[in-house]
Amino acid sequence: MQRRTFMGALAAGVALGACEGPQPRPRARVAGADSGGARTVWRLASSFPRSLDTIYGAAEVLADRVAAMTDGRFEIRVYPAGEVVPPFQVLDAVQQGTVPIGQTAGYYYLGKHPALAFDTCVPFGFTARQQAAWLDEGGGRALIDAVLADFGALSLPSGNTGAQMGGWFRREIRSLADLGGLNMRIPGLGGRVMAALGAQVQSIPGADIFPALERGVIDATEWVGPYDDEKLGFAAIAPVYHTPGWWEPGPSLSFYVSRAAFEALPVAWQHILRAASREAAHAMLTRYDARNPDALARLVAAGTRVVPFPDDLLTAAAAASRQLLADEAAKDAATARVVAHWQDFKSRSDRWFATAELPYTRAVWSALAPSAAQP
Repeated sequence: MQRRTFMGALAAGVALGACEGPQPRPRARVAGADSGGARTVWRLASSFPRSLDTIYGAAEVLADRVAAMTDGRFEIRVYPAGEVVPPFQVLDAVQQGTVPIGQTAGYYYLGKHPALAFDTCVPFGFTARQQAAWLDEGGGRALIDAVLADFGALSLPSGNTGAQMGGWFRREIRSLADLGGLNMRIPGLGGRVMAALGAQVQSIPGADIFPALERGVIDATEWVGPYDDEKLGFAAIAPVYHTPGWWEPGPSLSFYVSRAAFEALPVAWQHILRAASREAAHAMLTRYDARNPDALARLVAAGTRVVPFPDDLLTAAAAASRQLLADEAAKDAATARVVAHWQDFKSRSDRWFATAELPYTRAVWSALAPSAAQP
């Protein structure tokens, strides 16, 4: 992608919109389940720019479905990153009452509580299906909500990207030793693992990654996958596309909702909000799965090299990831409960997926896997 095209798209994604002033409390606007035609308007602050239409678009799906199911009486106005609050301050905005709802990733807030990483993903963790099963059927979301209670919030699903790519690199990583001194943009626990392996790690919002890569502030970056990465233009600077994104095998995004605002809604609208969030989550993953194949083909045709990470790096990263989880669990009881629950579910889930999914994957896809010898 040409830089001019990218910057124009990005500007459109983060352009300022109309300011709406202080948000009235929903309790004052809605009397009960039958609100008699009264309207509630919420502002939603996203951590993502409008130009990334698949991630940001999930918030628009939420708003559209909520409006449709309430005959327009419950309106959610969606704002991209930076328009209401900075990308990494969405949970703060919900906690402080600046907005009643935000779209973000839990691992952006490790400084608030390390267990929030599990609301998104951890290195060598769950696939998208396993993550959804743990959160929504296996008891994971209740554990995350217990952590979020300290911040006056609760979580609803916003979507999942599916297994991510390992990121864009100016030069190929041929061995673990090549990470020494590498400057890479990578957030969450994956960033901590990469730091333990010798990389210099930075956490940079999506809108700022391309300029940092272009100026040489960073040597490599991860983001999501071909569809989004093509939009952001990384291939023009970093031609090596490593795989897999072992730190994000199935990362989920979340809507963080103010508990006070949620409880002030009519019960029917609470159910509508939950149902709409599930539809938004479904839309995100299916859109990525539909759009990534063609985007990857375009990138490869334009000269991108898809290269597996070396085995010694993956082995070291897996060991460092296990140690990191043990270290985090030792810090406090809440994190220890989440880690233990997550590990127990993963053990059982992995055995099942290894029985059914893995043999199929090996039989059908192994011959299509990229090779380090790829031209």
